Amino acid sequence: MQQSAGILLYRHQDAKLLVLLVHPGGPFWARRDEGAWTIPKGIIEPDETAEAAARREFREELGAEADGPLIPLGSVRQRGGKQVEAFALEGDFDSANVRSNTFEMEWPPRSGRREVFTEVDRAAWMEIPRARAKIIEGQRPLLDRLEALCADQTSSPGAPK
Repeated sequence: MQQSAGILLYRHQDAKLLVLLVHPGGPFWARRDEGAWTIPKGIIEPDETAEAAARREFREELGAEADGPLIPLGSVRQRGGKQVEAFALEGDFDSANVRSNTFEMEWPPRSGRREVFTEVDRAAWMEIPRARAKIIEGQRPLLDRLEALCADQTSSPGAPK
């Protein structure tokens, strides 16, 4: 079973909770939108911790560092069986400034031609209701966990808002 790790970046704007989601690049995802978005994530290498993998994948997929303390959100299992260990991070990112790594694959299939695609073709800040519609089904519980985390923080005296 593949083990992955990722970061759910969030911020508060005009008293609303926003999350940053990414859309996978490549031809399989080009026409998919609802239920296709994800948190920036990727496979945990054998010599890595989940936190180190999450930070590396954030950097590779967005072109920016994930600075600050990561808050564990637990893990979720996606439909294909992949286990994703997720972390929340409060921060900001210019979603128009995605600099993703690339991958190569044969395209079109059985053509013998190799093409290069970006791993992430775009990123967007979304309010939770919109994010729920856009994110892949297996990652939806992460949005619930983040909402609960933020509600706990705002109900605690002296907690950050």
